[in-house]
Amino acid sequence: MKMEREVFGIPAGEAFDVARWRAEFPILREQVHGHPLVYLDNAATTQKPQSVIDALADYYARDNANVHRGVHTLSQRATDAYEAARGKVQRFVNAAAPEEIVFTAGTTGAINLVAQSFARPILAKGDEILISAMEHHSNIVPWQLVCQQTGALLKVVPVNDAGELELDAYERLLGPRTRLVAITHVSNALGSVVPIERVIALAHARNVPVLVDGAQAISHVGVDVRALDCEFYAFSGHKIFGPTGIGALYGKAARLEAMPPYQGGGDMIRSVTFEKTEYNDLPYKFEAGTPNIAGAIGMGTALDYVSAIGIGAIAEHERDLLTYATEQVSAIPGLRMIGTAKEKAAIVSFTLHGVHAHDIGTILDHEGVAIRAGHHCAMPVMERFGVAGTARASFALYNTREDVDALVAGIHRVQRMFR
Repeated sequence: MKMEREVFGIPAGEAFDVARWRAEFPILREQVHGHPLVYLDNAATTQKPQSVIDALADYYARDNANVHRGVHTLSQRATDAYEAARGKVQRFVNAAAPEEIVFTAGTTGAINLVAQSFARPILAKGDEILISAMEHHSNIVPWQLVCQQTGALLKVVPVNDAGELELDAYERLLGPRTRLVAITHVSNALGSVVPIERVIALAHARNVPVLVDGAQAISHVGVDVRALDCEFYAFSGHKIFGPTGIGALYGKAARLEAMPPYQGGGDMIRSVTFEKTEYNDLPYKFEAGTPNIAGAIGMGTALDYVSAIGIGAIAEHERDLLTYATEQVSAIPGLRMIGTAKEKAAIVSFTLHGVHAHDIGTILDHEGVAIRAGHHCAMPVMERFGVAGTARASFALYNTREDVDALVAGIHRVQRMFR
């Protein structure tokens, strides 16, 4: 950790300083409609520090070439940087080896890979896949598709009025035909933190493998896949200050070895004839075609950045913001909080009496405050709480209590306009 901190010019042991870190994000100096940008849409995508922007530019300016099998200098440098990024992902989530990290286009791509390559071959008519009622569409639709293809059934674990997983119902739904549990670590729509260790332990007691959708968790909580003991963990680079279009799937090596390739093409093969193809070793048999080389390098740099600060310091800062935001927003007359779990990440979702969520988002934007408005690709969650959509403010390491104050002032302005 000391070395990682020194890379970014931070003395080891220095206290978290949000003002210093805000200065690392160029976009936070933007003005929107004449107001300083208050960016509270981090659950959708996070902003990028200068180090990540520089890493992308540096690759394209100095090392741009295709990876693997190239004998020229640029290809070798690009390959080294690409594989170094894989190693950074491995260490960040504490996987046993780099071979357990498959680069994907994001969480969605990783989940689809598992659905088609792991689940589809083992499913038969009447088998069951278990998900929760708080899933993002990307952890619903791939399983619906694979159920349609195999005759398997999709079972849904309910959530309570606070937006917490009903563990008793989960235990009851785990049955002799359950072949996979696919569940979020943190809800993008509610902020609820799932008791993932317990979820995995209960599944494993029945010999059921588990895929965890970590898209929202990766930048908020420490992820140790070996401690969790999940079979698969999926996340996206752009949720943790990295580029869009890149993500990773962690899979236990034994599981990945047994899975057939999901897509065919270059780099996932060892040899090809018209009669037969021999597939490459892990993880390359799942990485068909030219990968997002710059994206992987940028994601690796983003993980370095987060490691330099420390996920614990980030979580502590975000807990303070969540507590403050919850107190301030809950005191607004006519505002209803959606998602009040005891364990939450830094997400505040709400509705405002008599005002459509999109109107809230539009008016706040004219105050320079960026939030998300709608169903957040979690339409079943909205149905569960009887709303068409919510306004969602989501926080990251660079947000401040002043940002919360700007949000609250903006909400009061919305109310004044709709009186």
